[in-house]
Amino acid sequence: MAIRLGMNAKLYRNSSTSSLDWNEFKNVKDLTLNLEKSEADVTTRGNDGWRATVGALKDASIEFQMVWDTADDDFTAIKDAWFNDTSIEFAVMDGPMEAPIGGQPSQGLRAHCAVINFSRSEALEDAIMVDVSIKPTYATQAPQWITGTVETA
Repeated sequence: MAIRLGMNAKLYRNSSTSSLDWNEFKNVKDLTLNLEKSEADVTTRGNDGWRATVGALKDASIEFQMVWDTADDDFTAIKDAWFNDTSIEFAVMDGPMEAPIGGQPSQGLRAHCAVINFSRSEALEDAIMVDVSIKPTYATQAPQWITGTVETA
C-alpha cells in the first residue's frame, strides 16, 4: 500500500523552453487537480428506457494558492504568463519525480498550460495570497499521464 499525503505531492515547472529542466514549485499551498470528461449521449431504443452516456473530450484544470512573493521565480513565471498570454509546462505529481514512495514511482499530469486566473486576496490577518487556475493549452504535445521522472521533451 502506498498512501500519499497531500503535503508530499509536488508541482513541477519546466523552466526551459528548449529542453526539460523540471524545478519543484514550492510556493504552493493547497492544490486541486480536476480531471473531467464531457458527455456524449448514446441512448438507443434498445436501452429499455435508460439513457446511455459515454465520456467524450477530456478536460483538466489545476487550481492552487500561493503566497504573493515578488522575489519568487515561480511567482514571477505565473504572473508573467498571465500578463503576457504565454504557456508554462507543468507536472502535477503525487510525490517527488526522482524518488519512489513505498517502492511506487510518483505519477501525475504533465501539460503545457495557460494561466486562466491570477486573483489576489488581501485578508486582514493573513499574508497576501494569489489564487491561480491553469488549464492545458494549445501545444505540440497533448497532456499526458506520466509515471516517474520525465526525461524527454
